[in-house]
Order: sequence, then C-alpha cells, then structure tokens
Amino acid sequence: MVKVHGVTALTRKAEDYLEAILNVSLEKGYARTKDVAGELEISPSSVVEMFQKLDRMDLVEYRRYEGVTLKPEGEKVAWVIKSRHDTLKSFLMLIEVPEMVADKDACFMEHELHPETIEQIGVLVEFFKDGKNNSFDARERFSAFCKKFHFEKRHR
Repeated sequence: MVKVHGVTALTRKAEDYLEAILNVSLEKGYARTKDVAGELEISPSSVVEMFQKLDRMDLVEYRRYEGVTLKPEGEKVAWVIKSRHDTLKSFLMLIEVPEMVADKDACFMEHELHPETIEQIGVLVEFFKDGKNNSFDARERFSAFCKKFHFEKRHR
C-alpha cells in the first residue's frame, strides 16, 4: 500500500470508516455493521460494502453477521485519524466553537490539513492545556473577548 507521511493513503471515506470502527470498538468492545452504520449515519448495506473493501485491503477482518475487527495496520491508521480528529476538535473548542460544530468541522479538517499543520495545532492546544506561561489567563481573555465580540455584533 502507498503511504503518505507514514500513513496508509486511503480515501476520505475509508478513513472515516476506520475511525468509526475504532470509536465503536472503544465504546462497545466490538463493532457490528449496525453500530458503524449508526456512527456514520448511513445504511447498513453501504457499511457491508466498505467492510468488504477494507477486508480486501487487509485493514480489517470482516465476518458476516459477526462484525468487523481492525487488523494491526488498520488499527494503526485508525488511531492516527482519531488523533488528528481529537486534536482538531480540541483546538476548535479552545477557540470557543460549540462541541457539535467542532466535531463536524474536525471530521472535514482531518482529511484536508497537512500533518505538520495538525501537529503544530496540537502543540498549541497542549500549550494552552499546560497552564504555564499565563496560558490560562490568555484563554480566559480570549473567551471574554469572544463573548463581548458576539454580544456587540448582535446588538449593532
């Protein structure tokens, strides 16, 4: 398989499936067709088709009526995608984007941004989580600024 920046090059759709399989597996301990379909808000028949494709790519093991498990390479890729998503969602929430919007936007951004950009965003998020260098003060000031900005914008 072709690799890009150390990660198997896949379509956005395939990446979304691997991430969904990982998320469902982490939550339930297993991933069945209906669970992944629910996670992705699509039909079970579409899920089966992609499970079969990912199985042929040796990223998952799909067993009809039993569900799917990530193989080592599939799990590795899924964790990279999940890490990207979590980093971007944390960043968006840091800048006061509501959680539901942040989650949806992170899904889009995780496929579009260069890995080095995502890494630096992660560094920024960690900087603000750390609390050193007055980062909590900066977060509070930014939060207050956002509230003031949006209040003034609504009342013009």
